[in-house]
Amino acid sequence: MNAWNSIGRTGTSKKQWSEPLTTTFAKSAPPAETAELFGGMTLARQFILAASAVLIVGMAIIAFWVTSRIEESVTRNAASATALYVDSIIAPLTQELADSDTLGEGARLALTETLGQGVLGDKIVSFKVWKPDGSVVFSNQPEIVGRRFPISDRLQGAFAGTVQAEFDKLDSAENAPERAKGIPLLEIYSPIRQPWSGRVIGVAEFYEIATDLKADLNRARLRSWIVVGLVTLAMLGVLFGIVARGSRLITRQAAILRDRFDELNRLLNSNRALRLRAEQAAHRTAALNERYLRRISADLHDGPAQLIAFACLRLETATKGSVMGPDLETVTTSLEEALQEVRNICHGLMLPELDDLETREICMRVIKAHESRTRTSVEFTCGDNLPELNQAEKIGLYRFVQESLNNAFRHANGIGQKVTVVSSNDGLSATVADGGKGFDPVNADKGLGLTGLEERFAGLGGTFVVNSSPGHGTIVTMHLPGGRDA
Repeated sequence: MNAWNSIGRTGTSKKQWSEPLTTTFAKSAPPAETAELFGGMTLARQFILAASAVLIVGMAIIAFWVTSRIEESVTRNAASATALYVDSIIAPLTQELADSDTLGEGARLALTETLGQGVLGDKIVSFKVWKPDGSVVFSNQPEIVGRRFPISDRLQGAFAGTVQAEFDKLDSAENAPERAKGIPLLEIYSPIRQPWSGRVIGVAEFYEIATDLKADLNRARLRSWIVVGLVTLAMLGVLFGIVARGSRLITRQAAILRDRFDELNRLLNSNRALRLRAEQAAHRTAALNERYLRRISADLHDGPAQLIAFACLRLETATKGSVMGPDLETVTTSLEEALQEVRNICHGLMLPELDDLETREICMRVIKAHESRTRTSVEFTCGDNLPELNQAEKIGLYRFVQESLNNAFRHANGIGQKVTVVSSNDGLSATVADGGKGFDPVNADKGLGLTGLEERFAGLGGTFVVNSSPGHGTIVTMHLPGGRDA
């Protein structure tokens, strides 16, 4: 039977069984900084803190924006209404500005009387008429008449034809008298136009007492803050309810996951112990098999081999001095061949002492013995930094090279025999190749020798593979994890 006819089988790697599950579990845990920051709080509490901060900031921004828009709108509407009323009274009295840089005495007296009595007198505390060059041509404050001031943005906008208003922001140099009053004022700039051309000939600036407006704005601000706050609280409540429900679900699932993880760890520890016991049993079995092989070798050597040798000797003595016939010569030759075969078997079964040998020396011993016995040559390649092997692995390597070379000699006539031993990422790899005729591993029958090697390497947690195809020789590869205790 062709001993090469065996199919490779992959053993179970030790690392596959011993990889700790705690590594994966630890990777899914939150970072230490995060856990310390939240102090082990639930997801719902973490959310309420983070969301509250975000929503409060967002609420403040929205509330400020809404109140500023309300203030701007209310101020603009109030200013437009007052400006329309004042313009209907002031514009007819200031048409002289279209042709002159000053107002006549009659116009000034009319303006003083109009603005100092009635509804306007109660609401307006200060009044100015501006020319486009920034000079004051009329005011109820005589000391600033004729003076020129820097043109502000709002004054420039009024000369452009739009009503401008500003609430309680009296920071210009010409606003000193108004600031001194200490009351809220609405500053309004209203363009003065020619009735028939619409050209802006001046700007009327007046300061309206805005106590009621300030109260209205404060109420609007308060209501805006209340509405935004209530909406924010409602949003926060809804989101907290959703997150709290999810947090409770996650907490329950985490508890179940921890229980399953603990159970899986217990099973893993149990499997690890069982695997260790199985490996130890495999090692003891391999050592016991070697002792049985040694015993069989000794029994063959001391029993049948001695008897055959004695028979050959007696036969040679009995035929000494006489011509040996063909049949007798055949018997003698057969006995000698049988004796040599028995001695070869004894030599193959007898395993040398491997305890003190390194991996390279083990391979060299097998190769030299094979070359001496078969009178063929073997190309040997050995890498550096080979891992340490325990006793069982040394025996496995020795038997692998021995059996593979025997098959290469038997089935490939020793053509292209190559042995390669290298260090891999996680152990030792060895390959035996020949240049024979090869075979089809799929349709081939398993042989006894390499089938035994498959079982041996499976017990060692390694792999054993045979690659061959008709006409392309055979490559046998084994891999051992290496670095394991005996």
